[in-house]
Amino acid sequence: MRPFFGPRARLRWVHLILGGALLMPYFLLASVVVGALNDGADAFSSLPVMLTSYAVALPLAAVSALFPPARPMSVAAVRMLCAVPAELLAEGPAGTWAARARTAAWWTAHLGTGAVLSGMTLAVPPMALVLLATPFSAALRESEYELYPWLSALPGRLVAPLLGAALLVVLALCAAAAGALLARLAPVLLGPTPADRLAAAEERAADLAVRNRLARELHDSVGHALSAVTLQAAAARRVLDTDPRFVREALAAIEDTTRRTVGELDAVLGLLRDGDERAGPGAPAPTLAADLAGLLGRTRAGGVEVAAEEDPGPVGDWGRLPAIASREAYRIVQEGLSNVLKHGSGPVRLRIAAAGTELEITMTNPLATPATGRPRAGGGRGLRGIAERAALLGGRAEAGEHDGGWRLRASLPLGTPSGDPR
Repeated sequence: MRPFFGPRARLRWVHLILGGALLMPYFLLASVVVGALNDGADAFSSLPVMLTSYAVALPLAAVSALFPPARPMSVAAVRMLCAVPAELLAEGPAGTWAARARTAAWWTAHLGTGAVLSGMTLAVPPMALVLLATPFSAALRESEYELYPWLSALPGRLVAPLLGAALLVVLALCAAAAGALLARLAPVLLGPTPADRLAAAEERAADLAVRNRLARELHDSVGHALSAVTLQAAAARRVLDTDPRFVREALAAIEDTTRRTVGELDAVLGLLRDGDERAGPGAPAPTLAADLAGLLGRTRAGGVEVAAEEDPGPVGDWGRLPAIASREAYRIVQEGLSNVLKHGSGPVRLRIAAAGTELEITMTNPLATPATGRPRAGGGRGLRGIAERAALLGGRAEAGEHDGGWRLRASLPLGTPSGDPR
């Protein structure tokens, strides 16, 4: 009996009755028009007028469902009452006329079927109760209504309760069947169209791109800071008693590194908070012009020798680089130095040169040995992040063993140099 009287069946029955209630304004409007055309006949006392009004009300309901809000309202009711999985239903208003037509078809089916079931729900239970009570009530058996004279006889008394129970069962079967039919129709008529799926895919891709960008920012800024601070602290500890000057420089570098990283971390976290005002400007992103010298100084303070060669070429100075190229170039250099701190050894040779319409970054250093560092992994997040940063600008990046050492190369297109260093 669960399919007919269980929680799901009861909710679908409620959904059908809701459809019948929603059809009533259309039915009343149609009954006025139809009654006026039939010498003022009342739709509630004339079966032909009632059926005609019902037939006229359905097209009126279909036209009203062409408006975009009809689909979200229908989808919400179906999810709540019809036990249809959410992934099978579309999100938001219908954007195309094809989707609106499907919504209108669903709206008409829901309201039309619901009106019939609502009428049955109002009429059948009272009739069934009368039939069930007839053997025990002389007043019902002696009723003047034409339906009841045969109940006065003994066969009628015996058959009436069975007939009443059968009417209730038939009502439950009809409600369950109509509810199941609408539940099957819902994904067909209210499901996502190809345009809806494309919009959802684009939204997911945009969200994934933002998440990947934030992950790269966190990895590059925080990962580099932790690696640099760890090595600086270790180097300072080793010479704490013999070289106080170096210790002071290392502590100053640690302070500067952590302060800058906290600012960058706050800016990234601001982007993750919806409605956070700091998600707008936030802390300024590091660039080659403003922050490369500090990055190299902090790396050297960690005990790694870095020989840097800078050639702005036709750009003139790094402040005239396009803003996005300057930011991504800084992050690529930062990640390359971070890899040296974690996996490699010095000395590091870094060359940054603007040649034509491209910015070339080349970084080489000896391979790690058991005495100088841990073996380098070839598929870490940092190298993937470098490749993604270059690819986003239409450039390229590669890293691997070269001439007995490790080499990182990246090329970033510059486009038109800008005078705005931000």
